[in-house]
Amino acid sequence: MTESGFARGEQRWRAGLGTLRQVVRQELVTRQLAAHLPDTAPRRVLDVGCGQGTQLLRLARRGHAMTGLDSSAALLGDLQRALADEPAQVRERVQTVRGDARDMAALFEPESFDAVLCHGVLMYFDDPEPLLEDLARLAVPGGVVSLLVRNGDALAMRPGLLGDWATAGRAFDEPAYRNRIGVTARADRLDTLTDSLAGRRLEVRAWYGVRVFTDTVPSDAGLPGEAELGALLACEERAGATDPYRRVAALIHVIAERRDAGR
Repeated sequence: MTESGFARGEQRWRAGLGTLRQVVRQELVTRQLAAHLPDTAPRRVLDVGCGQGTQLLRLARRGHAMTGLDSSAALLGDLQRALADEPAQVRERVQTVRGDARDMAALFEPESFDAVLCHGVLMYFDDPEPLLEDLARLAVPGGVVSLLVRNGDALAMRPGLLGDWATAGRAFDEPAYRNRIGVTARADRLDTLTDSLAGRRLEVRAWYGVRVFTDTVPSDAGLPGEAELGALLACEERAGATDPYRRVAALIHVIAERRDAGR
């Protein structure tokens, strides 16, 4: 299983953009990331697996200099079409690179970004360690690395709540799962991921849950009215920052800081 595994479900992913599950994911990540990437000074940010560019565009609008890396021509095309509708000053802050995440060390110089985002990518790699090594290498000392991964500590929650007991039983012990776009992927446990990051001088500063309450909604569920959506997002945001709720979220969002060699 590699990044190419995502390609098998790419069409279903694109079809799901704008649905409730995806809107909850993107909005929560935006809110959680904002506290760690303030707008007081523009940052150089790399978005690995940027896809259609939801987070990239939001950060570019806030003034950050964005580089998006993705292997999908279709998703980068979606991003370019969205970018064409942005003001010139936003377009000037964005560059995109078509390439595989496994090649990022060859594509970018070490310590060339103030922040590195890698959202929804690690789950498509059997061995995430080389990717984590490259992410750490690209961040400056004091820089931020933001990871969004499937929560291996709560992998049985969705199938259990849906009454799929065979899948729930396996999920207690196995990191592999079948995701909503029909691809077999891999989950990460928070403690294991924290240790892996620490071995690369990446210290976890904060972590959040994403989709505590809405992970079981149908894949094609649309958005409710504005007031209900606002209330839903407020509850999801609070749960994602609060124990014990965040521990059973479908996804975990980890914010780490790169320490310098002397620390």
